[in-house]
Amino acid sequence: MSFRVELPPTFGQLLRQRRAVGAGAGGGAGSGAGGGRRGLVGMWVTSGSTVNAEICAGAGLDWILIDGEHAPLGLSQIQAQLQVIAAYPTTPVVRVPVNDWVVIKQFLDLGAQNLLVPMVNTAEEAAQAVRSVRYPPAGVRGVGSALARGARWNRVPDYLTRASDLVSLTVQIESAQAVDNAEAIAATEGVDAIFIGPSDLAASMGVIGQQAHPDVVAAVHRAIEACRRAGKPVGINAFDPALAHSYLDAGIDFILVGADVAILARQSEHLAAEYLGDKASY
Repeated sequence: MSFRVELPPTFGQLLRQRRAVGAGAGGGAGSGAGGGRRGLVGMWVTSGSTVNAEICAGAGLDWILIDGEHAPLGLSQIQAQLQVIAAYPTTPVVRVPVNDWVVIKQFLDLGAQNLLVPMVNTAEEAAQAVRSVRYPPAGVRGVGSALARGARWNRVPDYLTRASDLVSLTVQIESAQAVDNAEAIAATEGVDAIFIGPSDLAASMGVIGQQAHPDVVAAVHRAIEACRRAGKPVGINAFDPALAHSYLDAGIDFILVGADVAILARQSEHLAAEYLGDKASY
């Protein structure tokens, strides 16, 4: 008898379950802490360290984002991080470097069950991402699961016919153009959730480095409302605690509030300042 594996719920499924809890408690898509649910809280892992990934996975957060866009990570490094995270009750999401069907195929096959695709500016680009995560005839994903961790080397029953239910797709809105197209992007069939990137959004609006700029925050809220009109979960990146709490209070569905490298950088600086004071070498 062959060994059989069932994959955990996808990120999209968890988000839909959380929204259902909120609706059942009398809240709505925009309900806050008093609406019967809270947003899923997570952090980035960008160092490439499996030790860091395991430490963060065991911290009690809802989800972990492994960054394949800006971090110096190869496919085998991402797979190793997914393997160590799998032992803990947190959901890993992997950001691919580009909205490209060849790259997306590789990430899916290495076992990235939940993908975040960056720089999606139009509904057409969102539909391209959907096609990339689906097998023909609905998409263009190449068939190689028998040789890959994604299907646990053919140990996931009926993976080929069930793959669309076993993979979650979140697309990232991070430009002024994307905010204008947010409702159409969110309404794209096959997109499970929308993630807002305020850093690149600020840059596209001419205020680079000012994620808390009033115009940027206003654009973020326009995007959130557009996604809610489309009935899709929406999340955001917010390292500023005041901003993060404000988005959570407003009912954001999921959020990233820190990163392994940022925590290490700030806390090591804190140690230097506390124990060396003016003698610190920075």
